[in-house]
Amino acid sequence: MSAAEPADRRDAPTRPSPFTDTTRALAAVRVMADQAFSRAAGAPLVHGNTVRVLKDGAENYPAWLSAIAEARESVHFECYIVHDDEVGERFADALSARAREGIRIRVIYDWLGALGKTGGRFWRRLREAGVEVRCFNPPRLDEPLGWLARDHRKSITIDGRLAFVTGLCIGKAWEGRPERGLAAWRDTGVEIHGPAVADVARAFADAWAACGDPLPEEDRARPVPPKEGDMPMRVVAATSGTSGLYRLDPLVAALARSTLWLTDAYYAGTPSYVHALGAAARDGVDVRLLVPGRGSDIAIMQTISRAGYRPLLEAGVRVFEWNGPMLHAKTAVADARWSRVGSTNLNPASWMGNWELDVVVEDERFGRIMEAMYIDDLGNATEILVERRRRVRAADASRLPRRRGSGGSATRAAAGALRIGNAIGSALVARHVTGPAERRLLVQGGSILAIIALVAFFWPPLLAWPAGALSLWLSVSLLLRAGRRRSSTDPTADRSRPS
Repeated sequence: MSAAEPADRRDAPTRPSPFTDTTRALAAVRVMADQAFSRAAGAPLVHGNTVRVLKDGAENYPAWLSAIAEARESVHFECYIVHDDEVGERFADALSARAREGIRIRVIYDWLGALGKTGGRFWRRLREAGVEVRCFNPPRLDEPLGWLARDHRKSITIDGRLAFVTGLCIGKAWEGRPERGLAAWRDTGVEIHGPAVADVARAFADAWAACGDPLPEEDRARPVPPKEGDMPMRVVAATSGTSGLYRLDPLVAALARSTLWLTDAYYAGTPSYVHALGAAARDGVDVRLLVPGRGSDIAIMQTISRAGYRPLLEAGVRVFEWNGPMLHAKTAVADARWSRVGSTNLNPASWMGNWELDVVVEDERFGRIMEAMYIDDLGNATEILVERRRRVRAADASRLPRRRGSGGSATRAAAGALRIGNAIGSALVARHVTGPAERRLLVQGGSILAIIALVAFFWPPLLAWPAGALSLWLSVSLLLRAGRRRSSTDPTADRSRPS
């Protein structure tokens, strides 16, 4: 300001610009949103990362094998299902070779995920090569219901400096069989460089400790990797009962302003989540849900998912079914600014029961890549519509044959039970339940109850004996656990005898 200006102008207070007010308000909102996301997910925002999208087995598997081949110190591999097929053998060869060279290789697989997919010979071969292998949560007599909690994560950490978080398991289905005309399963993963790798490594360490002794101190005390980019992200490592993404997903739906595009393999949304999606759609947000169609590896899952379409469609959510062999991805992108990739499905077993691992990237460049991939996927999908007579139907019937895949999981079983229970509950309390999908579930549920009733009337021991055995098993388990708890907490338990 010039000294020749009038004194009253020089001394007049400076009025804040409306643009300054807006900037401050937006900054305050961002701080509050960041705090809400951190508390809901239990995961802080980590800056300074580079994240690369990897699509399907064609991009994921070569990147994983290359990273394993270049490892200098350690490979930590955590995967829900490892198939004993030609792809599984390829990874077994790679891991075994590096273990013989002195690289510390540690593998976690899930007991239920491996059931019927991988035999003891496969794991013995790895152990004989020097690989440390642990099985997550095998059945135990003292924990009758412990098997319900599964390690559904899929991650690889190399030397504590590079990490992969993904929805893919290990198996030929993710590569397809072109010679038979079978396309690869559709799935998504990410490659991470930067400080967030430390959070992925910490998640593996927690799962390793849940299966036995913790990692050695030198592995747990690795320094945080330096910044290698400018992408902020969160690593959401859920364990049984923590429900980080179950709190975060509805929050994202509430904050989305223009778009919320979801992809899920085994959808069975809870009423509160369905309400969150519907509220966003009614408020003008473009909400879309892409799920498997007839190519689902579990045929009944299409019926289970379709039973939940109606409230979404009536609220304005657009629903699409994938026309390929199987859609196994679990992703989300909102407003091109918030993206999620990982292992968590949109169902209660995944949200609240399993150990899951997802990354949330808060970067517009990454979000645009996710949006472009989503639009490309919709080119191979069929939109589901509601007819004038209120029937739910596909806009274009898929001609793909139904599959009878053998890849069941606790997540899918729980999702199916929930959806059947919701349909039966709605009917019993006289809520509006119509449509072929709901009717099929009611027929199935009613048939099961009728069979149970007939058995109870004419062969009661067939129900009484299993119920008695289960009750005895549970009682012994609780008493044993109480005894262990007392011995570890009783202040007199270790008191020495008086001299």
